[in-house]
Order: sequence, then C-alpha cells, then structure tokens
Amino acid sequence: MSGPHRPAQPTPAPSRDGVTDLVRWAAFSCFLVPVALLWYGTSFAGTAGTALGLAAVTGVCRLLLRRSERLAAHPYGGERAGRGGRRRRPARPVLGGGRHAGENTPVD
Repeated sequence: MSGPHRPAQPTPAPSRDGVTDLVRWAAFSCFLVPVALLWYGTSFAGTAGTALGLAAVTGVCRLLLRRSERLAAHPYGGERAGRGGRRRRPARPVLGGGRHAGENTPVD
C-alpha cells in the first residue's frame, strides 16, 4: 500500500534494564506490604516501621546493584591495574639473626 494509509511499522522496544525492573518490583512491594498489613489489622506504627525498613533495604540493594554494574563494566588491567596509587616499600634485607655459637662452644 502506498499513501498515508500504510500499516504502522512496529517500533523496537527499548532495551530493559534488569536492575530497573527489580527496583520497580521492590518499590511496588514497599507499597503493597504495608497496605496488606493494614488490611489485616496491624497497627499503623508497626506498618510504618515495616514500610521504612523495606524502603531502606530496597535503597541499599539498588545502590549495591548499580555499584556492581559499574565495577563489572570496567576492564581488568590497563589504566586501573594498580590499587589506588599505593606503592610498596622495597623489602628489607634479611639480617643474620638467631642463635650464634661461639668458636669453642659445642653446637647441639
């Protein structure tokens, strides 16, 4: 068909980020769990504490997931081969220590 009435071309779906989906489900749970607790008669204070705890755990997990993604994206070697610019000291020479027998002393 030609003209203004052609069938629509399917648009490619944007690539989905697994971490984003996971965080969305966690945020949904942070909303759903307190609602369910209130529905079943839990006190408002207990529900609020649970909601804050779930939100804190979700936030920390999100930060850790993003950090692990950033670290996984860095190639090993190359510019980040060292550990933060720390330099090792040269090894000290080994000094002859220990037990020394004298000239006329019998040795075990």
